This record gives sequence, C-alpha cells and structure tokens, in this order.
Amino acid sequence: MIYRKSIEVGGKTLTLETGRLARQAGGAVLITVGDNVVLCTATAKEEPAPGQDFFPLSVDYREKTASVGKIPGGFFKREGRPTEKEILSSRLIDRPIRPMFPDGFFCETQILCNVFSSDKETETDVFACIGASAALLISDIPFDIPIAEVKVTRIDGEFILNPSHKQSAEGDFDITIAGTEDSIIMVEGEALEISEKEFLDAVKFAHGFISEICKFQKEFASEAGKPKREFTPVTRNNEMVNDVKQIFENEIRIIYNEKNSKEERRNKQKLLMDKVQCELTEKYPEFEKEIADIMHDIQYDVIRNMILVDKKRLDGRGLEDIRDISCEISVLPRTHGSALFTRGETQSLTTVTLGTKHDEQIIEGLKEETTKRFILHYNFPPFSTGEVGGRPGPGRREIGHGNLAERALKNLLPSEDEFPYTIRVVSDILESNGSSSMATVCAGSMALMDAGVKLKKPVAGTAMGLVTGDNQVTILTDILGDEDHFGDMDFKVAGTTDGITAIQMDIKIRGISFDIFEKALEQAKRGRLHILSEMEKTISEAKPELSKYSPHLFSMYIPVDMIGLVIGPGGKTIRNIIAESGAEINIEDDGKVVIAAVDKNDADKAKEMIASLTEVPEVGKIYDGKVVSIKEFGAFVEILPGKEGLLHISEIDYSRVNKVEDVLKRYDKVKVKLLAIDDTGKLKLSRKALLPRPEKQPAPNKESKHS
Repeated sequence: MIYRKSIEVGGKTLTLETGRLARQAGGAVLITVGDNVVLCTATAKEEPAPGQDFFPLSVDYREKTASVGKIPGGFFKREGRPTEKEILSSRLIDRPIRPMFPDGFFCETQILCNVFSSDKETETDVFACIGASAALLISDIPFDIPIAEVKVTRIDGEFILNPSHKQSAEGDFDITIAGTEDSIIMVEGEALEISEKEFLDAVKFAHGFISEICKFQKEFASEAGKPKREFTPVTRNNEMVNDVKQIFENEIRIIYNEKNSKEERRNKQKLLMDKVQCELTEKYPEFEKEIADIMHDIQYDVIRNMILVDKKRLDGRGLEDIRDISCEISVLPRTHGSALFTRGETQSLTTVTLGTKHDEQIIEGLKEETTKRFILHYNFPPFSTGEVGGRPGPGRREIGHGNLAERALKNLLPSEDEFPYTIRVVSDILESNGSSSMATVCAGSMALMDAGVKLKKPVAGTAMGLVTGDNQVTILTDILGDEDHFGDMDFKVAGTTDGITAIQMDIKIRGISFDIFEKALEQAKRGRLHILSEMEKTISEAKPELSKYSPHLFSMYIPVDMIGLVIGPGGKTIRNIIAESGAEINIEDDGKVVIAAVDKNDADKAKEMIASLTEVPEVGKIYDGKVVSIKEFGAFVEILPGKEGLLHISEIDYSRVNKVEDVLKRYDKVKVKLLAIDDTGKLKLSRKALLPRPEKQPAPNKESKHS
C-alpha cells in the first residue's frame, strides 16, 4: 500500500511517500520538495555481530548527476567515490541521527540517501536528513524520536528558511540546524561576524519549523510505520561489576584527581587496568572484554561526577580556564607563510601557499561548475595521539574538520580584486588532546598573516564541553580529549573580537535547551577573546610584504577585441610568451591580464611582450621594425606584432633609391617613423624622416603627399 502525506513548510510543499519504491528496505521514504526528490532508506541487521560493543551506523548521501540532466565526467562516465560535498552532507545526516538510537543497540545499520531529482537552486541534504529520519521512524528499527534539519540565512534582517544557493551567498550567515520536537541536537555553519544573540535568534527561528516537521513525521509514521522489533540491551553481571569496582574505582579516582599529562594519565590507567585484569582472571577467565567495558563505564561515572559535583577537571583547570598557549610564525624557511600554534597538548603546524588563477580548485556537482580560490586541508596523522595507523588518505572526520576551519577563515580574506591569489592552507596536527580543528583556525589565521594575506581581523576558536546529570549542568571551556569522550557535547565556536564566523555543535544526548545553548555561546566568546589576545602577542596584522618565494602578481588590461590576438591560433602566441618569459599568464573575459612570476624580471618581460602585441600604433612615434616583404614600390615593415606598414621607396632615403633591395633586405631591422594612418587603417612609414637631411636638400613641403 502506498502512503503519501504533505505539509507546507516555509512556503514550500514537503511530501513524504512510502510503499511504492524500495519495498524490501527496512524503511524507505521518498521525500519531495518542489523539483527536489530524494530516496532515503534505512536497513539494520537482525542481530549484532558476536562481541559487538559499539553501534556500527553508516550514512551515505549521494547526488546522481542525472538528477540535473548531466552525464558524469571522466573515462568511465559513472559516479565514483563520494565527493567532498557528499561526504560533508553525509556527516550532516549522521550527526543528529546517531544520538537518537537507544543505548546498547549494536545491530549494523545503514542509511542511504540518493538524490534523483534536483532543481539546482536548493541544497537537498537537509531534505535527505528529514527523509532518513522518516525512513527510520517507519522501519522496525528501534528509533522512535524523529529529528528534522533545516538551513537558515538572513538577508536585510529577514530570516529565510532553506534558502537558494544565491540567497545563501547574499546572506549574513549560512547555518544548518537539526533538532527534535523540543530541543536542538546539531548546529553547523558560517557567518559574517554575527553576535551570539543573532545566532541564537536564527536557531530559535529554525526550531519552530523543525518542531513542525517532527510532528508531521509522527503523523506519517502512525499511518505507514511497521511494528518495532524487540530489543533488549545487554545487561552486566552485577557480581563482576562489584568486583571490578572494588579494585578499580578508588584507584582511578586518585589518578584523575592528580595533575597528570595525557601520557602520564594514560600510562597509569594502563597499569591499573592490567592489575584489575590480572586479579580477576582466575575468577572470570575469558571475560577480559567484559571487564574492560565495566572499567570504561566506571571511568565515565568518575569523570562526570568530578566535573558535575566537585567542579574539577582532569588537568586541574577551572571550568573556564584555557590551557597554556604558545604561538610562533615563520617557522619554515621556504613556505610562503607558516605558524605553529600549541594549546596544552594540542598542536597545529600550518602552512600557506599562494598560487595563481590556474591553481583554483574546480568544483563539480549538481550545481554549475565553479572554482574555489581558498582551500584548507586538515591532516590528522596517528602519531598525534601516540598511535600507529595507516595513511590511506583523509577520512570523513578530517574532511569535516578542515571544512569547519575553512569556513571560519574564508569570510575574513581580502577580495579577489584586492588580493588576486589562490590560497591554500594546510594544517598538520602534530599533537592532539582536544579541539585540533580550533587549533587549525588559530594557526591558519596566523599563517595567513605571516604570508602577507591581509585578513580583515585575526580569527580564533575554542571547543566547549557539557556534562549533565541529576538536574545539574556544567559547561567546560577548551575541552580535553577525555572530556569530549565522556561528556555530552562538543561545541566549537570560531570568530573574531566582533562576532562568530563558524560554529559546529554535536551532542550525544537527545537535545539541549536554549538556555544551555545561550550560556555555552557566552562562555565560548570569553574563551575566544582570551585566545585572540594571546595570538596577537605574536602577530596581529598581515606582514607588509609577501615572501620572496611566493609568486608576485602584476595585472594589466588589454582591449577585449585583442584577447584573441594575444592568445593566438590554438594558443600558440600565449604559449610562446610564457616559454620566453618564464611567467604564468591568465587572461580574463573583461581583458584583465594577470601575470605571475617569482622573479619580477620575468613578469616585466611578459608584460612588455603583451603590451607590444596590444599596442595601438601612434602617429609620430618611432618604432624598431622588421622588413617582412619587399615590393617594387617599397617594403612592408612590421612595427608591432601583427601590425605592418608600408615604407614607400621614396621614404627610404633622401637620395634616389632605384631598387628597394639596394638598401633593405627581408628580415632586416629598420628604425621607422609612423607618418600617418589612413581611413582604412593602413600605416604609412618613413625611414628618411629619421636620417640627417643633406645640407642643400630643401625641407619637404608639409602639405606635399606621395603618390
């Protein structure tokens, strides 16, 4: 049976449908908004894998090029590995959905969202998130609290729900918000230095629609939903729990109350855990994993109790204290800009490379092909946490963290007209114990200024944590890795002294109130201002000069109708200029020519060659010409590339010239003066006008003309 239900949201009709497509999936929902159509499926295995102790959820969002009437590029002409955009969209669906599954549900679950039609005007990932929630809700999977996701921007003071790409580009911010009927679960976005209050107002505006969509999903599921499967969480052996507690709990509390480094704490934990396993191995043989899980649960309770009740942190800091900060710039000799930012046991070494228009990244997808002049890449090698691992390439986490840092910085860059460079920032995390993405923002800001990029203002960021329980709430500034792992929230806020530029909030519980959200924002602001003050002791504005190793850009304009002349047939002319000068050249449609070269002499040579190509002949000007052909009545001389004039035989010399070949031969260099340009554009040249006049030779009548 086919079920279909619609609702008006923000002036657009949103329709959910099930029963017609993908009927063998656990749950399948076709969500339609205008011309946007996304099929979302949710399927889970019947039983968890033997020994499974975590929830294996995978979310994949894919954009079919056929949805906009395009055929994929490349040799195979089919969709390949997920694009960066698809990976980021998958994360936007995964993060709000994951906390809504019940504790102890370990059956492998897969959510697939396929865009089958797109209007190319609106992002479809928020619709996919709603569809994924609805697919889970109507399935037999134990998921019974719907979530919804929307985008918000603001133009001229007016909030706009699920804006078009054009509206997002024109707005003060571009924020994605997800939540349940009565709380917020996830926030991510970028902004043009908006205040905390403005940000909160945007979230409140969005939540009204989120709540409405969640209620709508419940109504849909009440008609189309399947019965939920039986699910019983694994219970602990109480005797084993008590035995582990007796040995482990007090000892681990002592370790956590000491001011240890991450490595010291980890080493002491390991020794204690080994001791527990050794003492209990006889009583509980082959239960090492269960004992380890119990110790993890005890750690969870001890750390949270310390923070909530004792108001103490693992490293002895106060709740709002930020770890010691160290900043350095110009740490690498040949990069165009570099910075080393260390905050406690988190460290980012960030480099900046300046390139030309040719270095811009080409972005393909459902929208029209575009280019990107600012690129930030984030690398998180395993040694940064003292571990060993493979290096197959950036994972989803690295792509997500890099995107967050990129969004934090990009709106503070000078415009392309002011600074016509392509900019690549690379953050290598060398040490990590909490919030390496925010360390990337800080290091990236300093490295950009070190490279001479005139940022409008320095940017910094900090990560906030949250612990809740027994009607108590504690918000932490600059969280450690363990505080993130055992806490309820990871809330990252980046910005300047004047406002927020990027934000990302993930929570592990089923939502937080606006009151907590507001307090976290204000506490994050205080932390951010402290970090900015520390950074500004090292560098507070861009260096006045670029690195001597960076390309120097020079620009000039040529007439639009001469662009083809400079490029030449099949690009022959421009390739010749590049080969001879050693410079890189880019010509834009409006006639702007950007010349890039590390050596200024190379740029000057290219500029001179282009100038001569596009120069307009000027009457009275003297030119160094080249004889290109000889006729009985004179010689044709090229005075500028592609521009020839007639040197009449009578204008070769004051004395009579019987044959042109007596004086000039083909390819001879000859200095000539441009006497006139007739109505048809023909050039009249003279060699004689530059020679000394014989003493008895009368001056020519200015009104006389050659035949």
